[in-house]
Amino acid sequence: MVSLLTVAGVVVAVFVGFNIGGSSTGVAFGPAVGSRLVRKATAGALFVCFGFLGAWTVGRNVIATMSSSIVPATQFTPATSVAVLFFTGASLLISNLYGVPASTSMTAVGAIVGLGLASGTLNQALMFTIVSAWIVAPLLCLAIGAVVGRYVYPYLDRYVAFTKFDLHFIQLDQSGVIPRPYLNRNASLQDVAGSLSVVIIACYMAFSAGASNAANAVAPLVGEGGPLTVDLGVLLAVFAFALGSFTIARRTLETVGDDITELPILASLIVSIVGGTVITILSYLGIPASLAVSTTSTIIGLGWGRASRAATLAELATPAPEGPDVDVSTGALVTSRVEEAPASPTIGDIARQEDPVEKPSEVPDVPGVGTEGPADLDERSLFDPVAAKRIVTMWVLTPSLAVAASYPVFELLL
Repeated sequence: MVSLLTVAGVVVAVFVGFNIGGSSTGVAFGPAVGSRLVRKATAGALFVCFGFLGAWTVGRNVIATMSSSIVPATQFTPATSVAVLFFTGASLLISNLYGVPASTSMTAVGAIVGLGLASGTLNQALMFTIVSAWIVAPLLCLAIGAVVGRYVYPYLDRYVAFTKFDLHFIQLDQSGVIPRPYLNRNASLQDVAGSLSVVIIACYMAFSAGASNAANAVAPLVGEGGPLTVDLGVLLAVFAFALGSFTIARRTLETVGDDITELPILASLIVSIVGGTVITILSYLGIPASLAVSTTSTIIGLGWGRASRAATLAELATPAPEGPDVDVSTGALVTSRVEEAPASPTIGDIARQEDPVEKPSEVPDVPGVGTEGPADLDERSLFDPVAAKRIVTMWVLTPSLAVAASYPVFELLL
């Protein structure tokens, strides 16, 4: 019976890691693949390599926390381990059904909390620290995104642009016996620097994903009495990541552009740097946190910051008259609105194989904050309060449901 439960636990762990690898590869390398800097197979290989580095180094701290610190390691029997992994896999299904980037880490911790409450062994002090980090981290990402979007982004967008290549950035000359790689002839020196930045930051995101997500797949199976050592747990998690990266990730890499159509490549790089750095720091501290929550919070903050540039802080603090067509800076009724496309290509442009709006020969000055004039995109395209509320609601709801659903199950098992 124990051996069958162990096999079931490993199978469920691989299923969880498979889904994590498929979704995280698209998030990390969507811009790089969409702009034809790397191929899908190359993106999968890079994600596995850097995900392994993240899991083998920083990810060990998160595995230790989730496998033995929230509840004692002895509580992870074969039956309870399978139940925790089941609820973690169910969170992926819920997030896919509702189209919201729900946190696998938060739901996995929620299932472990249910185990701790049922057994009376929950480390309440540690959980207070973890929940505090769950509140502070997205707020920090939101604030950084808002400041960058409001005060820095237009100046970066003025000078930094990324070319959409008709052919891949690195070509292969197969005229000889040994294929010889060479750069796309249309690439300028600026394109080379920008392209390297996109790929390097994608690898950094893969490192952060491995550091934060390895524990979600294998933590219940690692530790005292568990069937796996930490080293074997990391290898199993990365193996599952690889299965997802080279299979279902191909679809996420193709469709990621349609999901974040209005997000320019420059903005996606800012989001990756901010979200990845926050999660890497938390993972180093052994705190399980969500890469999806941090990056989405940064996207919301960046969008609000860019959309709010037309108003001063005093005007933003003044309640505007209700109605969908009220100008954010003056409070006047807007009868028409002119939308300008972003200077750099969006991921949606690349996914749909559309040509981005060309930059003018003379780059105009960036309007100051609070001055009249159209924003670089329509405010409602950059920041949707309704969508933001729905996302935050799901972030709170999914781990809460995991606790509520797992608690009676563990009461029966224990």
